Amino acid sequence: MFNCMKCCTKVLFLHHKMKTRSKNIKRIVLLLLMLALATWVATRWNVWFGNPEELAVQPLKAPGHVMLTFGDESEMSRNVSWQCDTVLRPSHLELVCLADSDTTSIEAQGEVFESRKGRAAYYVARLRQLKPATHYRYRAVSGSDVSQWYDFQTYTPNRDHFSFIFVGDVQDSIGGIANRLLMEAWAHHPEVEFLVCGGDLTERPANQYWAETFRDLDSIGQSMPILNVTGNHDYFKGITRRLERRFPLVFSYFLDSKVDDNMVYTLNYGDAQIFVLDSNREFFHLWTQRQWLKQQLEQSTAKWKILVLHHPLYSIKKKNNNLIQRWMFDDLVCQYGVDLVLQGHEHAYARMTAHDDAGNARTPVYTVSHCSPKNYRISFDERFDKFGISSRYYQTVNVSGDTLAMATYDAYTHVLYDSLLIINGTVHQIVDMGEDIPEYMEYTPDPNNKKDLKFAKRIQEYVNRHPERMRAKN
Repeated sequence: MFNCMKCCTKVLFLHHKMKTRSKNIKRIVLLLLMLALATWVATRWNVWFGNPEELAVQPLKAPGHVMLTFGDESEMSRNVSWQCDTVLRPSHLELVCLADSDTTSIEAQGEVFESRKGRAAYYVARLRQLKPATHYRYRAVSGSDVSQWYDFQTYTPNRDHFSFIFVGDVQDSIGGIANRLLMEAWAHHPEVEFLVCGGDLTERPANQYWAETFRDLDSIGQSMPILNVTGNHDYFKGITRRLERRFPLVFSYFLDSKVDDNMVYTLNYGDAQIFVLDSNREFFHLWTQRQWLKQQLEQSTAKWKILVLHHPLYSIKKKNNNLIQRWMFDDLVCQYGVDLVLQGHEHAYARMTAHDDAGNARTPVYTVSHCSPKNYRISFDERFDKFGISSRYYQTVNVSGDTLAMATYDAYTHVLYDSLLIINGTVHQIVDMGEDIPEYMEYTPDPNNKKDLKFAKRIQEYVNRHPERMRAKN
């Protein structure tokens, strides 16, 4: 009896000891998991929540940072925004029609914006009575101070021929070369009538980077209308994303076109309609944008439909990136006959063409592009027809009758890199002329960077799979 009790006591003791040890192991495992999670969060904290320090900028004593944009949905509308001082003054735009020297004064609406490091007064003048095919000269006036004179021209509305330039992310570094590249692009293609930017035109929402953006657009943004979409770098990071009021004060068409807090906009230009989305937002905002886009597409009678947004509906980094944006918008793109989707965000060039069941190339055509000093490592998804790495790029879109031509150029050399035609018909036909142009896959990895070395290996695997893309066809 005594031995039996002793044995039971020993068993209970061992069971208790094992239970205690098991609890301790679980605690240690939990502690290790928590430490691993804390370490991972620490490495990602700046990516998720880090916003750069903003430097104070001296207020502009005379009107400056002048920006010419479109105004409402009409191609004949224009807005001019500018910045001057820290308090509001009576302000207007002085507009001269060069054909007859007729001068008009257009009242400007002002608003004081306060950033993290100072305040500035912003003004917007809305031009709604412009004449077609006319040259104008203008200057901004705030109080007794004036800007320099600038020039722009309008074109005959509802034409079946026009062209524009598209650039993806610019995100120029302080003192960068984006202005030179954009000016050269314009000089090589003087026929273009406006500039479309795919978001992240500004590196971060801070005074010093905004100043660089205005420098990048110097002599361009005052003479050629700018159409810019929001990118993730335009937003403050945080639990929820936040866009500064400064953004729509500069790209002022959003002041009238936004839906709730969504920076959406549509422009009818010639026989095309351009639709702009704000792809950085949370799910419920994207759902609102889906309803807006669906309504706009249903009502559109344009021959050509072009969608511009920041996040690619089909990612070139990872197949599962941007799935929410794809689920929200891609079925509408296909259902309502969008011809061309212009995108940024992933710093490389890629073009994907849809195909029917018989394998024939069909619209929509999706492009990803950038004109930034930073390049991303991509995955070479086999759904895409062409890639470009290790450079900057821009596109020209030319509409002429029943043909839309998209051409991609290397921004450093302005040499043609990709080209295709979309021919309007009962079924839109794609003529791929880019397959005759070899892909450039030169890449020099950092030997001390494992990700660089893996990317170099991935490039070589892609080259081995597609040797035909690396040489020109005879």
